[in-house]
Amino acid sequence: MKLISGRKELLKHLDSHKGTLGLVPTMGALHEGHLSLVKKAISENDTVLVTIFVNPTQFNNPEDLEKYPKTLEEDLSLLNSVDQGIIVFAPSIEELYGEEVTSKEYFFDGLDKVMEGAFRPGHFNGVATVVQKLFELIRPDKAYFGEKDFQQLQIVRNLARTLPFSLQIVGCPIVREAQGLAMSSRNRLLSEEMRKKAGLIYQTLEKARCMFGTENATKVIAYVKEVFSAQKDMDLEYFQIADEETLTPVMKKQKNRKYRGFIAVYAEGIRLIDNIAMN
Repeated sequence: MKLISGRKELLKHLDSHKGTLGLVPTMGALHEGHLSLVKKAISENDTVLVTIFVNPTQFNNPEDLEKYPKTLEEDLSLLNSVDQGIIVFAPSIEELYGEEVTSKEYFFDGLDKVMEGAFRPGHFNGVATVVQKLFELIRPDKAYFGEKDFQQLQIVRNLARTLPFSLQIVGCPIVREAQGLAMSSRNRLLSEEMRKKAGLIYQTLEKARCMFGTENATKVIAYVKEVFSAQKDMDLEYFQIADEETLTPVMKKQKNRKYRGFIAVYAEGIRLIDNIAMN
């Protein structure tokens, strides 16, 4: 496995590769969800590059950035166990941003204004800034993102369409822990007891999906709010049912439209997100 931290060294190394290149961007603290993306990339490409970079511009809360787990040695060991031919790019902030660590301003047709965008101002400008930097530097054929961050996935797809080169964005299914909790780097910050209890998030999403078959969105949202209002150690930030393509909240169900339920919950002060296809 090749570990690279500099842009020049990366470009020199990529010049020698042949065939298709698959990119898996991560912020490290890898888990089985990340590894599922890596394995998918390996199955579809001749060369796979994994980036490990905790991007400061996508954190609107400095404490959240400070808490984010950094486990590079463990990450490298995990990747090496999957495939020793993986290239890992783990740059410093200065290497990727230079002296000006700021976000660009983007227009995403409203995709960035709801849910995560509404509760985390500037978040998706930060995500898009670093993703565009990586895309333009690496020029992959395919890039792999998990559906746990479904809103991010749709925004990255929007971004990719504006680039002056061909790039396929591949969305990959959510990987869950035994109790249903969506795998996330943040899960390791939870107590063992809460990690088990947080399976309630997915259980509630599943019930909401069943209800959505016969009930309107207002009743389903009210049910989810009621579930979490009864929890003393979990706080619901939002639950929204939105059109999968436009991410606009559903007012009235329409035939031939796909909808998805999106949720954000605080558990022991740790912010957890999840989503589920509603039909």
